[in-house]
Amino acid sequence: MKQNKYDDPSFFESYGKMQRSIDGLNAAGEWHVLQKMLPDFQNKKVLDLGCGYGWHCIYAKQKGAKNVIGIDLSQKMIDKAKELSKNLEIEYKKMAIEDINFDHEEFDVVISSLAFHYLKDLRSVFLKINQILKKGGSFVFSMEHPAFTSRAEQDWFKDENGNRLHWPIDNYQEEGQRKTKFLGHEVTKYHRNLETIINTVIKSNFDIQEISEPKPSEEVLKIYPEMQDEMRRPIFIIISAIKK
Repeated sequence: MKQNKYDDPSFFESYGKMQRSIDGLNAAGEWHVLQKMLPDFQNKKVLDLGCGYGWHCIYAKQKGAKNVIGIDLSQKMIDKAKELSKNLEIEYKKMAIEDINFDHEEFDVVISSLAFHYLKDLRSVFLKINQILKKGGSFVFSMEHPAFTSRAEQDWFKDENGNRLHWPIDNYQEEGQRKTKFLGHEVTKYHRNLETIINTVIKSNFDIQEISEPKPSEEVLKIYPEMQDEMRRPIFIIISAIKK
């Protein structure tokens, strides 16, 4: 069964209190890197997988995209995205990422932000993305970094006073399901090592252009000093690729 925690009223309420939910892309520590890795959107047809609040759909449209489609399994996310982009021509569809079924070579750009670590079968999704992308089309995505997903606890080791000592990595080579806590709820994620993520992209007929393990910019740290510990370990990985 595909996971849809975001339609849980309590979970969705907690998500809405996150800084990136309130302030949008500028509150996302990785945005200053992801933004530079995105292609030119002018006159392009764009698909956003796991669009959430629709921030990236809005950005693509504002940058001149001809058509933008955002999909998400959560109806609450879709409703919020529609609310935030009500003055823009963006199409939203309630759909699981695994179930995408678009025409062959329909899109110029496919993007996804922090959704793929929820997917059990990454290879089949990447092959579908390759099919719906035009030749030379761009595929840019971010997901949780393997250093972050290796342990189900996904938390710091702390001393008796609660000070963060270090970020532990364990069972790194044991790929698969992790039951973890997020916003006070149990969620299911899937850990893959770096080798698997990169090779899955390559074996799905993409040429990798750039890889980033982003850290917050100095400007973001001034506004959100609580992100300072994100300098101590990677939390996300971003990959930019093109269809061969």
